[in-house]
Amino acid sequence: MQQQYDYSKFKEWLLLKKYSPATAITTIRITEYFRAWAENESISDLTEISYQDAMSFMQWSSKQGVSQKTIANYLSHIRKFYSFLISEGEVKENPVAHIKVQGIKWKVYHDILTVEELHKLYQDYPVTIEQSLPPSGERKGGMPPQKRNILSRKRNKVILSLLVYQGLRVEEIAALKLQDLQLREGKITIHAKRRTAARTMKLESHQVYELMDYIHEVRKEFLQVHGSTDSLFMPWKQGEKFYNITQLMLARLRKINSRIKNLDQVRASVITAWLKQYDLRKVQYLAGHKYVSSTEDYKANVIDELQDDVTKFHPL
Repeated sequence: MQQQYDYSKFKEWLLLKKYSPATAITTIRITEYFRAWAENESISDLTEISYQDAMSFMQWSSKQGVSQKTIANYLSHIRKFYSFLISEGEVKENPVAHIKVQGIKWKVYHDILTVEELHKLYQDYPVTIEQSLPPSGERKGGMPPQKRNILSRKRNKVILSLLVYQGLRVEEIAALKLQDLQLREGKITIHAKRRTAARTMKLESHQVYELMDYIHEVRKEFLQVHGSTDSLFMPWKQGEKFYNITQLMLARLRKINSRIKNLDQVRASVITAWLKQYDLRKVQYLAGHKYVSSTEDYKANVIDELQDDVTKFHPL
């Protein structure tokens, strides 16, 4: 059953922005429509909506027979909601800010990273801090901020490896449990979600050693804060969202490669690379796609890359 959301603060914000009461009512109605779609897609929190999710909503609306003009109207109202969330400090970016409907290209990804670029993201992700903090930076009775920062970076690099080498969705990583690892066999089990299928994937050899170090050293430090839990990854603060971890990761990844837009782009790049190596059904399994048509959508990326090569090396 759908949970009722309190839009009173949002309505107040709209009125302060000089929108009419009628517009405020319409905006809230469209936002609630968007929320209902998200919950049906197993997205319980609109603060976790990604660019890809917004595009999926548009595709779904189009398949329901909704006109492009109406979809554009939906987006204009949903943009207002995310502007409100930004003003409240609940999100940092508006996932629908740059989406335009007219002449829309339904392909979500257009800037695919090469395998070398993906590998570089992982290799260059920092886990050390060059400049030490002064002694005064330590919190009395707590862990020094510098140590906490280093531990967070080591955790994040392990998370990044699962993005780069297994192409996992962020929500799949957030849901991982300690028992999902079979390190002796070099495998990891991903459980089914509403949007993805269950699968068992092979870990790279360096990931096995990295995960062992993480479990026996880094994770133990996090357990000092959280107590007993079977979650593989966790933030420092109780109740902190996994979204906060990924936003910090994105900031560092953009310093390595300025083309990085979001973590969905990384997953799309991994799936595109798989399509060059394996047959469609194997890629469908690896990606956790429930329908082969979802995997086929990524073929456009391979075609675009080939076209880019033709243009680059044979401009005529």
